[in-house]
Amino acid sequence: MAQLTLGKALGAGLRQAMRDDDKVVLLGEDIGRLGGVFRITDGLLDEFGPTRVIDTPLAESGIVGTAVGLAFRGYRPVVEIQFDGFVYPAFDQIVAQVAKLHYRTQGRVRMPITIRIPWAGGIGAAEHHSESPEAYFVHTAGLRVIAVSNPEDAYRSLRQAVASDDPVIFFEPKRLYHHKGEVDLDTALADSPPMGLARVMRTGTDATLITYGAMVATALDAAEAAADEGVSLEVIDLRSLSPVDYDSVAASVRKTGRVVVAHEASREAGVAAEVIASVTERCFEYLEAAPLRVTGHDIPYPPAKLEKFHLPDLDRMLDAVDRVLDRPNSLTGADA
Repeated sequence: MAQLTLGKALGAGLRQAMRDDDKVVLLGEDIGRLGGVFRITDGLLDEFGPTRVIDTPLAESGIVGTAVGLAFRGYRPVVEIQFDGFVYPAFDQIVAQVAKLHYRTQGRVRMPITIRIPWAGGIGAAEHHSESPEAYFVHTAGLRVIAVSNPEDAYRSLRQAVASDDPVIFFEPKRLYHHKGEVDLDTALADSPPMGLARVMRTGTDATLITYGAMVATALDAAEAAADEGVSLEVIDLRSLSPVDYDSVAASVRKTGRVVVAHEASREAGVAAEVIASVTERCFEYLEAAPLRVTGHDIPYPPAKLEKFHLPDLDRMLDAVDRVLDRPNSLTGADA
């Protein structure tokens, strides 16, 4: 086992994927000589050369369009979008081409493209550098959408994404790039849990707290605080946002009877709304209270000094838990 930051784990995953398959190529702005803004691709240019680690112009639509052409020719492109807010110029390529070509050609054309996106807030970044666009891609049929929360998962899931014949939108919580954890670099890819499975991060009996990405750490802190008051929370890391592992989610909800779903994206038509609707359909007779959401506010991402008021925190999660448990002293009103 190696102690790696999440960023280093991603770099190790890319390195191993490139060693495993010489058709894997990387494209992105400043990913070669600089090693990427977050240094995820540091050292890969020296090892694999400029024909496999390709510095591109500042043109996201062109980057993804080039990846489509490479996929047509049998390559497995891995695209780095430098910041989450920069993905929008490539949205047409992703939605109209990447997500649809396999279906449109009745399986004759595959799009094994992985699009890596440093994602979400918490680093005090400027406008367009802290976004949560996952709902757009979850709504787009034909894409897998993955959101990792720890170094081990980042290493394994990225390797699985690159090896997959499906196009994958791969969200990396940028505020966790420097967080360390144990990573098993020797486990074979075939022995790793499927990237589509949710994971129970903490078992509990009183309520289920469902989240993903950087919010997993916040949810675990909330569960620890709740335990001090005698409340047992089960924490689920979705890991995959499309498809969602509803079997694991439903098994937890049927045990606890109460649900809180958290994410930092805006509330309106977000992932939490879909998870709650699907949980209600599958587990209605088990629910003891209406499920609640804890989300970012329905505003453009705020300036850096205000982001702490926008991001869901431990207190907001615990307030929602109090409300589904009908505990006294909780706030009243709409979803958090």
